[in-house]
Amino acid sequence: MDQSAEPDRFSTEPDDSYESQEATSSPTSPLGRWLATVVSLGGSDLLLVQGAPPCMRIDGEVRKIEPSVLDGSEIEAAVIPALTSHAQRLYREDRIADSSYRIQGLGRFRINLHREQGRAAAAIRVLPARVPALRELNLPPSVEMLAHLPRGLVLIGGPAGAGKSTTLAALIDNINRREARHIVIIEDPIEYEHQHVRSVIEQVEIGTDAPDFPTALRAALRQAPDVIVVGEMRDTETMRIAVAAAETGHLVLSTLHTTDVASTVSRIADSFPLERQNSIRQELAMALAAVHTQILLPKKGGGRIPAAELLLVGYGARHHVRRNALQHLHQEIALTKKKGSFSLEESLVNLVRQGHIEREDALLCAIHPDDLDILLKSPTSATAHG
Repeated sequence: MDQSAEPDRFSTEPDDSYESQEATSSPTSPLGRWLATVVSLGGSDLLLVQGAPPCMRIDGEVRKIEPSVLDGSEIEAAVIPALTSHAQRLYREDRIADSSYRIQGLGRFRINLHREQGRAAAAIRVLPARVPALRELNLPPSVEMLAHLPRGLVLIGGPAGAGKSTTLAALIDNINRREARHIVIIEDPIEYEHQHVRSVIEQVEIGTDAPDFPTALRAALRQAPDVIVVGEMRDTETMRIAVAAAETGHLVLSTLHTTDVASTVSRIADSFPLERQNSIRQELAMALAAVHTQILLPKKGGGRIPAAELLLVGYGARHHVRRNALQHLHQEIALTKKKGSFSLEESLVNLVRQGHIEREDALLCAIHPDDLDILLKSPTSATAHG
């Protein structure tokens, strides 16, 4: 490539400096052998629990890898060497730890080693080798609008395993390929490795580069960022700093374990002591730019596909957040539909009509099943987002 032709585009050659800080292993170890099976069969997770054989998750279903039953000492012997030194220390002290992990020639993984009934257990997620493009995720097209927001707080909610981190990574990649910005990503552990394309990207891993989320977030604000990404908001101090950063002109993106737009907003305010909740609601009302939630459903013919909900926050939504009248946010989705908002039910009805999911699965997942039933019966309910 002629660099003079594209002076604002960085080299995308990978940097090996981070790899040296990850735990690495051989594919011939027990853990390496199990993970090789998961990857070869297209699985998403390896599950290790005492009294059960090694299992993997494929398209949401748990399947056995081999018949031999594990005990806690075998799980620890297989997994502890795969943890970073920081994660090993956390496991010794707190009996739970997260870590990134790499097997050369096989891929990267996210490990969670924990205890259940006093015994070791582990859940290990396969991380894709590259950041997917938004169009590959089968999300409604208007979700891309989140990557075009100039400032404010963008929350991505959903249950565990719903693809929140993947959506977040795809949004970052979209910004990175379009705009020359400074992006700071804070995660525990780092999941997707981003390359500098048009933007400069810093990836801060908790435990390796900073002791905790609040410390990393405070430091990020002194690093002249345009975009701040917080992998997950787990504590009130991280939430407070993130809201303040969004209020002062930064674009801040983060994820929460929630089910819909209203619960995503309430999760933040309700995390604070009662005497602080009202002031946090006032700040949150000013800072919020958008709330996106998603779930994964079984797809006809195999695999899974997301259904989503999006609220682009306007005056009405801010008013409801200030008054803690979050039950009205569902109505705001309908009122801001022309701006790109859409409900989960609209997303579900599109998936049913396009032949991607069964009607019964849509009805089971709908938050407002009566709305879904009306949309399914209406011949004119096709939505613009899908």
